[in-house]
Amino acid sequence: MRLTAFWRWWGAGTTSHLGSAIGGVALPLTALTVLDASALEMGLITAAGYLAYLLISLPAGVIVQRVPLRGTQVALDLIRALAIASVPLAWWFDALTVAQLIVVALVVSFANVLFDVANQTFLPEIVPAAQLQARNSLNSGTYAATQLGGPSLGGLAVQLLGAVPTLFVDAVSYLISAVLLRTLPARRLLRPAERPPMVTMIREGWRFVLRHPIIGPSMWDATATNFVCGGMLALFPYYLIRELHASPLMVGLLLAADGLGTLVGAALTTRFTDRVGTARGLVIAAVVGVAGALVIPLGSGTGAYLAFAIGNLVFAGSSVVLSVTTRTYRMLASPPDLLSRVIATVKFVSWGAIPLGSLLAGLLAGPLGARTTLLIFGALTVLSPIIYLSTPIRRLRDLPLDAPAEPAKARV
Repeated sequence: MRLTAFWRWWGAGTTSHLGSAIGGVALPLTALTVLDASALEMGLITAAGYLAYLLISLPAGVIVQRVPLRGTQVALDLIRALAIASVPLAWWFDALTVAQLIVVALVVSFANVLFDVANQTFLPEIVPAAQLQARNSLNSGTYAATQLGGPSLGGLAVQLLGAVPTLFVDAVSYLISAVLLRTLPARRLLRPAERPPMVTMIREGWRFVLRHPIIGPSMWDATATNFVCGGMLALFPYYLIRELHASPLMVGLLLAADGLGTLVGAALTTRFTDRVGTARGLVIAAVVGVAGALVIPLGSGTGAYLAFAIGNLVFAGSSVVLSVTTRTYRMLASPPDLLSRVIATVKFVSWGAIPLGSLLAGLLAGPLGARTTLLIFGALTVLSPIIYLSTPIRRLRDLPLDAPAEPAKARV
């Protein structure tokens, strides 16, 4: 039963991730080639796609704890499908604007936040604790495979069909995900005699994360990394189309390097951390990520394509080692009744940095150019190893599950 439920959960995520990877190429190319969007408008679209992490991540943890997981996830899939499908419909009626793309990205963003917190909260209920690392690695590896194949398929589809019609693939993927999730067992909701106020519950999750000597620094590291990722997400399509003059198919192939790096990282994470230790693995991965980020915007002509692919592959591979290791640790080290709020707190802070990075990148790319802006953001990745090296993690081989909490003020 557990195995069956996991594979249905996995199938739903795989389908929607593949559709999103294809849509992730089609949507920015719609903005760039159909609406002639500027660097700032690309930054706004990207920022809108992650703004909800700043606005509702904290209450999302409490909401997920109080609602049926299965029904909520199905409803959110349907909302995302309708939002994405509205773009080709508006285009066919000659009414598509950059403003609509921003609104669609914002709607999908709000649905993503609630869905992701619910999805991560659901996993420990269908997978034994001893299998969480392996299942998280499998999930990251599958996501990587979709990121590897999705952009390439998206670029090919855009080349053959056009950017806007390709978005229907993304919409259909959410519908398939909803059908699969509907078959999962419903979680029994325990109705406590006394329900604490939402603010109190949010504060409990916040304090736990800030006081924890491992989860706290890991969150700040993820925040620094995601700030850089926000800038990259906003500028990669703009840089490839406007400065490197890549075709839609080439854009898809180059963006797929992220998926290849994620796939390699996911496949090697458990073996790597078993050999060097989970704590040491975080430090090593953070240092490697700096090198990858700095290579991305180098070179010219064919050399620029090669540098982009190699740098993207290395940066993505190091990032997935950080992500899988810290995500698994949070699931194991957090009390079950706090897990959804711990996840929500970490997402609020770390993923909330993505729209800020996107906006700043869009603002800087106008006067400085996309290449220079990407170099600046690449240099900022040095904050990642600095954060880990400034904490007790630097003296550890493995992350301890019995790590004692520290006063909140020590983390602020």
